[in-house]
Amino acid sequence: MITFLSGGTGTPKLLRGMQKVMDRHEISVIVNTAEDIWISGNRISPDVDTVMYLFAGILNTDTWWGIRNDTFTTHDEIMNLGVDEFIGIGDQDRAVHIARGEMLRSGMRLTNVTKFLCERYGVRENVLPMTDTEVTTQVKTELGPIHFQEYWVRARGKIAIQGVMRSFTEPPVATPEALEAIGASDAIVIGPSNPITSISPVLGCEGIKEAIQDKVVLAVSPFIGNEPVSGPAAALMRAAGFEPNSIGTFNCYGGLTDIFVQDIRDPVEVSHAVRFDTLMTDEDKSVALAREVLRLIEEA
Repeated sequence: MITFLSGGTGTPKLLRGMQKVMDRHEISVIVNTAEDIWISGNRISPDVDTVMYLFAGILNTDTWWGIRNDTFTTHDEIMNLGVDEFIGIGDQDRAVHIARGEMLRSGMRLTNVTKFLCERYGVRENVLPMTDTEVTTQVKTELGPIHFQEYWVRARGKIAIQGVMRSFTEPPVATPEALEAIGASDAIVIGPSNPITSISPVLGCEGIKEAIQDKVVLAVSPFIGNEPVSGPAAALMRAAGFEPNSIGTFNCYGGLTDIFVQDIRDPVEVSHAVRFDTLMTDEDKSVALAREVLRLIEEA
């Protein structure tokens, strides 16, 4: 049994390989929900949906978000009507957001909503939101804090940021299901996702760090040199006070990791790290890295 901490696109690329080399019932994924947002009256859980769609076999792996071959008729018409829906939402994807929003408004926990949706899509893996309460990653700008989605999607990451913060009504607490998954696991894998906006929110949920302390924890760096493989991780690392590289990633995780994996091309040296090809540009490379990760865990 392995529990993965996931967000963004990096960890799902590793999960693409893991589902080929593991019994899918032995995979649990605790997913970042701090990038969730209400749009057009519906609830988007982008990181949850990426994992769910991947396991359902319908993810658009050209973009690593949304549903493959989706249409955008509703989004186009909403824009024509003058509504600034700054995230391009496909029609099938929107149906999931509508269903999630309705269930949340009826009083269902996000964990139960996610379980219901996964069952409808035939997902066999255990997909778990990190918490059931709303928590939001915001970035600090000279005009004030804005939602991470506003920064990355609307502004395309092209505005200067001074810091990263989490906002919530009540401090986020890990769900019982997430803690149970960790307790039943032989190892925890922190995938090559953005350390600041994808992984730190998960680690920041009450109970998570304590639960993984006695487990073998393997982390994969999302950096090659001073640039992430994808996304805005470099700017966010700097804003949070960390070097935008593998050393910064290692330090960001605060001594939680037992095994640290870097890319074979990474010029930055992290003491005692192991190196593999982490640039998962196709399924075969995802499978190859997944096999190496499993081997390291078995040897630990």
